[in-house]
Amino acid sequence: MSFRKHSQKHGAEEQPDPIIKAEIEKRGKNNTLACAVAFKIADELSVTPAEVGKTADLIDFELIKCQLGLFGYGPGKKIVKPKEDVQQELVTAISEALVDGRLPCKTAWEIASRFNVPKMTVSGVCEKMKIKVKPCQLGAF
Repeated sequence: MSFRKHSQKHGAEEQPDPIIKAEIEKRGKNNTLACAVAFKIADELSVTPAEVGKTADLIDFELIKCQLGLFGYGPGKKIVKPKEDVQQELVTAISEALVDGRLPCKTAWEIASRFNVPKMTVSGVCEKMKIKVKPCQLGAF
């Protein structure tokens, strides 16, 4: 499903949170908001990443530079590549954490933390295994 404006993903009655909106407008650039900045805002305001993502949508800010490398990196959109050399334990952890054949973004982050590897290592293993990471914690996908 494609939307001309990110706000169209939400009902017409939905309104942006004014406090989150102010932080996004202060920290975003050219109507874009980097994933890491969105998470920092969520942490500082004690709100969920999903609330920041929804507010970004409602004010038509584009989320960019996914920390898993899955979206927001220009023409190619994603920068993550299939990871060739993989620990079997990582493959097992990913396989065991699937929900309806997909790995939730939050779980990908948890696995990266548990194995002390970069987040993009986990998404790279998912690319190699042909597993989609979904849903996004910010609601981008």
